[in-house]
Amino acid sequence: MRPLVFNLHSNPLLAAEITKQLEAEEGVLNQRQFPDQESYLRIDSDCQQRDCVIYCNLYQPNDKIMSLLFLAETLRELGAKRIALVTPYLCYMRQDKRFQTGECVSAIPFGKLISNYFDHLITIDPHLHRIHHLDEVYQIPSQIVKASPLIADWVSDHVDNPVFLGPDSESEQWVADVAKRAGAPHLILEKTRHGDRNVEISVPNLNQWKSHTPVLVDDIISSGRTMLTTLEQISNLGFNRPYCIGVHGIFADEAYMELRQYSEVITTETIPHPSNKIEISSALCTAIRTWLRS
Repeated sequence: MRPLVFNLHSNPLLAAEITKQLEAEEGVLNQRQFPDQESYLRIDSDCQQRDCVIYCNLYQPNDKIMSLLFLAETLRELGAKRIALVTPYLCYMRQDKRFQTGECVSAIPFGKLISNYFDHLITIDPHLHRIHHLDEVYQIPSQIVKASPLIADWVSDHVDNPVFLGPDSESEQWVADVAKRAGAPHLILEKTRHGDRNVEISVPNLNQWKSHTPVLVDDIISSGRTMLTTLEQISNLGFNRPYCIGVHGIFADEAYMELRQYSEVITTETIPHPSNKIEISSALCTAIRTWLRS
């Protein structure tokens, strides 16, 4: 029996492509809001003893969580065999430590919540820093789809003679892997953060790389201050126009336009944005097929 793929408040083109590649059936939902803004949800597909995939991009999650839990619980009640959550961007991973007394380490309760409703989790490069593995906060099996092969392929096809730059030690895991796959050199810079929007980047002597095209890579571009500070420092060094590549492009405030002044800005499709150039549906489908065969 073909699996069902439900798209919940997320990129319809990407959901349709996933459904097509999996040769799955599109799950049909009836949703609306009551006058008091509470959510109504009805499943119009037969889910009895079927594997069900919920595609829900958890970027800006708070408006989606209740519908997500209602859908998962209703599928379970109606006899779904197994339920997987596919979310290209996994939210609530950045608050992974209590920095001040009384703070909520939100990664932990959110992980417990999702684990209570799903059998499996598939995501792309979650922000793992102090939490080193998803199973530290999720009690269900998970698959992490790596963006590094996708980025390396894109750079190999579109950028001449790249040299990869990581803006700080946290980015090294991404940059080193991408550079190795692309067969290109890489350098890791040193960052000192003085606040959410105030960073200092130490750039080494780059004269030997003048014939290369700088490619900055990071997992999340949020305020963009780290990349912007780096770009400002290398803008007068005679390089070709650089590239900034992010796995997840959040682009708070004017970050995207500011970065565009100095570089080409490229992201994967994990968060819908005009900078999306790196396709993710095939990689997600490979992970989903692995789960379906398990």
